[in-house]
Amino acid sequence: MSTRAVPVRDGRSLSVRFWSGYGRLVVTLRWLIVVAWVVGAVGVVVLLKPFEQQAGGLEDIGAGDASLAAEQRSSEIFGFPLISRVAMVQHDPDGMEPVAQAEAVARAIAVTQGQHETDVLGAVAVPSSEAAFGGGGDGDTSVLTWLFVDPTTTFYDQTKDAEEFAEGALVDDVDAYVGVTGSVPARVAQAEIVESRVHVVEVVTLLAVMLIVAVTFRSLAAPLIALVAVGTGVIVTLGAARPMRENFDIVIPADLRPLIVALLLGIVTDYCIFYLSGMRNALLDGHGRLEAARRATAATTPIVLVAGLTVAAGTAALVVAESELFTAFGPGLALSVLTGMLVCITFLPALLAITGGWVFRAVAARARADEAGSRAAVSPADSAADSAAAPSLMTRALTRRGSAALIVLVCVVGLSAAALSVRDLRVGLGFVQALPPGNSVADAATAAADGFVPGIVSPTELLLEGDGVAGDLQLLAAFGAALAEQPGVAGVVAPGTVPELDELNLLVAPEADAVRFLVVLDSEPLEPTAIAHLDDLRAELPTLLEENGLGAPTVSLAGDTALAGSIVGATSGDLLRIAVASLLANLLMLVLFLRSFVAPVYLLACSVLALSASLGLTVLLFQGVLGQDGITFYVPFAAAVLLLSLGSDYNIFAVGRVWQLARTRSLRDAMLIGVPQSTRAITAAGIALAASFGLLALVPLQPFRELGFALAVGILLDVFVVRALLVPSLLTLVGPVSGWPSRRLRAPHSPGAPVTGPVPVAAAE
Repeated sequence: MSTRAVPVRDGRSLSVRFWSGYGRLVVTLRWLIVVAWVVGAVGVVVLLKPFEQQAGGLEDIGAGDASLAAEQRSSEIFGFPLISRVAMVQHDPDGMEPVAQAEAVARAIAVTQGQHETDVLGAVAVPSSEAAFGGGGDGDTSVLTWLFVDPTTTFYDQTKDAEEFAEGALVDDVDAYVGVTGSVPARVAQAEIVESRVHVVEVVTLLAVMLIVAVTFRSLAAPLIALVAVGTGVIVTLGAARPMRENFDIVIPADLRPLIVALLLGIVTDYCIFYLSGMRNALLDGHGRLEAARRATAATTPIVLVAGLTVAAGTAALVVAESELFTAFGPGLALSVLTGMLVCITFLPALLAITGGWVFRAVAARARADEAGSRAAVSPADSAADSAAAPSLMTRALTRRGSAALIVLVCVVGLSAAALSVRDLRVGLGFVQALPPGNSVADAATAAADGFVPGIVSPTELLLEGDGVAGDLQLLAAFGAALAEQPGVAGVVAPGTVPELDELNLLVAPEADAVRFLVVLDSEPLEPTAIAHLDDLRAELPTLLEENGLGAPTVSLAGDTALAGSIVGATSGDLLRIAVASLLANLLMLVLFLRSFVAPVYLLACSVLALSASLGLTVLLFQGVLGQDGITFYVPFAAAVLLLSLGSDYNIFAVGRVWQLARTRSLRDAMLIGVPQSTRAITAAGIALAASFGLLALVPLQPFRELGFALAVGILLDVFVVRALLVPSLLTLVGPVSGWPSRRLRAPHSPGAPVTGPVPVAAAE
């Protein structure tokens, strides 16, 4: 063989012997391993129930919130709720017939009094001529009917009951029926969109990563290996989603399934690229198929194992959150990563041991030709020198202190500038606003906003309880008028303002010393602006009550905006806990793998800087350029955890390669060889992962576009700026101290070890 043996100090270590033995075992049992995984995947498809469609998994967040408790108490006091999350919209921009508006009001009263045969429990209809509801935007053009459905049924059933009522009651053109809207129908619409698009995302993403793998390895067979490995990982993970939920309370929400698929496709493709690179390099060194597979397995598996554990540990850090969404979703993400990693370290090398010669047929032929030419050469040293590739100008610049310092300065300044917009980050829920134009739920919400104001779909309930608070209707009316003058408030329903509600005794309960108001905000009820206005109103309420002679009753707020504010506040509080836990998990894995305290610190600092830049660019695009009110609340958290973990993933592969080579070379020589090799593999892997995440934008929902952009940009910044430029430059500037307290980077290197040319696989062993 053409590869020259590289002496390893103090013989082969225990870990090297272990992984060499592992590679030999996988190659020996290759057929058994492949058959076992195939049988397992088929068993998952045949025996386990398919991934269960649900309204999402986000509907349980905030289940214990004070606003929901207030809503329930209000219903108990008055015998009827005032908050509805389902609304029926009638709208004609040219004006509705008065008779149609009157019929809507009468119909709602009949439903509430039980005179209408329907599954809807009650209804309140409001024409747009009612100024108290923020109406009059387009004149008498609209009627909005809040429908009260059984809250104990699923979101699908609630939406179905509302739609069936609307389709049965509104049959004439004069009714100007637009559709059903509200937070509950919006959640159902989101889940249906995800279900209809997830397979499109899967297929397009698979085609994209296969193309990237084919171009990277110049082989039409290599993508097939990646396809089989990716397919196995996705089938097993999604197939196991139901038993994980039933037996371990581990949730993979249906409406976040595309994220799970994108993550699995991305990391499995990444690890495929690492193994394929190792196999190709071993074949180029002149080894046969089985020996090349053994060496690639021994050299790559420990890196993939630690990288996978790092990503899993980082995503599992979500369990420290107080939000039920994150605590349940974190383990689901972690188990998905672990499943993909397990496929990669067992099934993939076994498959390569069987098919590697076919996949890299041209590479093997070239290696044999090179070996024959090497034997015919006059001098082996001359032959080695001829085949060596000199480091590029950029690689040499990265390993010189002066140019490295300049590169660090430019990278840090550029990333910091991109991160500045993070200061303007605003988060909300925006269930209805996340829907694409043309969706019936979104169109109904738009029609309601045109006829009234955006907040009419989900108003806020204000409940007052206290001795004598319900005794003076004039004081209550004055207080309602004062509420209506507050910033962000479009209208208020107070006792005496809407006769239909007074007739039903829905606002005042003298025997219970309770009264309630309906506050309609002038902005989207689940977005940051509405949440901020409600927070301001909450702070002003004690003063308003005192000034209007109502004293200091017990005050409770209920409704979607109040719930959204609580969720945003809780998740914002989770940010610090999640960030610290994720950073500690990633730091621990880097310290254990590199056996150093210094390098992991600045490696993580680089990842944090890239993360901040990606979030800053996301805010700049969606809030600045596109004019959105805010970013979906879970997007920054998911992006932070995944980008930090995946950044450490690439750290392990890139710096790990330099650490391996530094056993027998100086640090600079190790970088001259290792940086170009790892950069090529990481670039291909990063492009595949960025494509996988970026294609989340094929799901026409606002959160997926935000998340897809943030993750894709973050990965590309990590690959092309942090890993390719910033980290090598910092390694040059810090020097051998990077390995402290280990002396690995300070150890004498083997004299005569080449600083150019390909890295023999033996060096990694």
